[in-house]
Amino acid sequence: LERPGLDKAAGEEFLRKAFQILLDEAVRKGTDVAEKVCDWKEPRELRELLDLELRNSGEPPERLLEHCRSVIRYSVKTCHPRFFNQLFSGLDHHALAGRLITEALNTSQYTYEIAPVFVLMEEVVLAKLRELVGWSSGDGIFCPGGSISNMYAMNVARFQRFPESRQKGSWALPRLALFASQESHYSIQKGAAFLGIGTDNVYLVGTDERRVGKMIPEELEREIWRAKAEGAEPFFVCGTCGTTVLGAFDPLGAIAAICQRHGLWFHVDAAWGGSALLSRKHRCLLAGIERADSVAWNPHKMLTVGLQCSAFLLRDASGLLQRCHSAGAAYLFQPDKFYDVAYDTGDKTLQCGRRVDCLKLWLLWKAVGTEGLARRVERAFACTWYLAEEVKRRDGFQLVLEPEFINLCFWFVPPSLRGREGSPDYWLRLGKVAPTIKERMMRKGSMMVGYQPHGAKVNFFRQIVTNPAVTKDDLDFFLDEIERLGQDL
Repeated sequence: LERPGLDKAAGEEFLRKAFQILLDEAVRKGTDVAEKVCDWKEPRELRELLDLELRNSGEPPERLLEHCRSVIRYSVKTCHPRFFNQLFSGLDHHALAGRLITEALNTSQYTYEIAPVFVLMEEVVLAKLRELVGWSSGDGIFCPGGSISNMYAMNVARFQRFPESRQKGSWALPRLALFASQESHYSIQKGAAFLGIGTDNVYLVGTDERRVGKMIPEELEREIWRAKAEGAEPFFVCGTCGTTVLGAFDPLGAIAAICQRHGLWFHVDAAWGGSALLSRKHRCLLAGIERADSVAWNPHKMLTVGLQCSAFLLRDASGLLQRCHSAGAAYLFQPDKFYDVAYDTGDKTLQCGRRVDCLKLWLLWKAVGTEGLARRVERAFACTWYLAEEVKRRDGFQLVLEPEFINLCFWFVPPSLRGREGSPDYWLRLGKVAPTIKERMMRKGSMMVGYQPHGAKVNFFRQIVTNPAVTKDDLDFFLDEIERLGQDL
């Protein structure tokens, strides 16, 4: 005990070499268009290559560095300019620096006592996000993902309507009903199950396919009356700004008016589309969001902040979030501290330990400013519009629908199927094209893009561009590669 249990000099030397590997292999090669997006291996082969076994004795530094290289080599490079598979992609060096600082400081966000800088920083960042929504005051917290943000909204809405349920539980509640569009995120269903509301009490509202899957306000009104007629108590409506597949934006103003008329909590899931608020040109997509009671917004999805960065924003400034979730743990939230305990924000959340998610966004914002973030959003729109026009122009490509947001949905029709739209097996065969091309591109490592069916529509590609490093050459390559990989199908 007279000496430290760690060799600090050796540890720092290992970190220096590990950081060099990180810079060379993950950052430089991971963003190099000449490198593979992924080095695909089947699970059995990958297990053999990685040496995942944990042993009784430690391994030497050289071996550990080889493990670091292997982890990076066989992982998917989501920062690669030809990774289009998820609603997040790309790498911002300032945000990455924030993520590394967060990990090095290894603190929890729950009290000012151990996170003084980050408590103040989170307050500033959340206030800026609320300002963009259109609120001059309010509350909020960073959450571990948009799904949890949506669940927070349900929980706070239920508490606001039935505060006694916090102590008495479901015994104090009638049968509750909540409403979201048929295109809403699956976290609404999961949240209803998790919170004891029940998935049977989620009323899915019809959407207008001609308008890219937007909620139909008249259908919402009918569903509310139907729930009441069935003996349920409506309490919560979720509008979506940027649905996952089609990128639809619900008509928020009309939904807000219905919620006001029926006395319902109005939540907006803007996890995907919220970043359009940064652009004067495109914020009109979210017209009416300022009338919401709460908003979920994931800057990690469109701003290249890095996972995870999800904000739950409240218009209420009365301390509703604290009253809903607080437990007053005496070992953390002592009322007789020597500083203002209002800065101990940890009791607003369901978590105890909570990682710092504000620094990476704050540092990025400091680096590029609001104008730079807006240009990032507008560049993503420009990429999508360019691709949409190319899809219309090229033989064998067909839009599923005109994009409203940056979700580009399209089919590739191989030469063998062109002109055979009336044949009985046409749609069956077309539905197999996207999965086959996806397999080929991943085995080759050339790029990644998602696909899915939707309703009666067979599998189509859903292409997303959020990475500001993507160029016109990458977009042309994307369509060329799909054509190359699917030419013989």
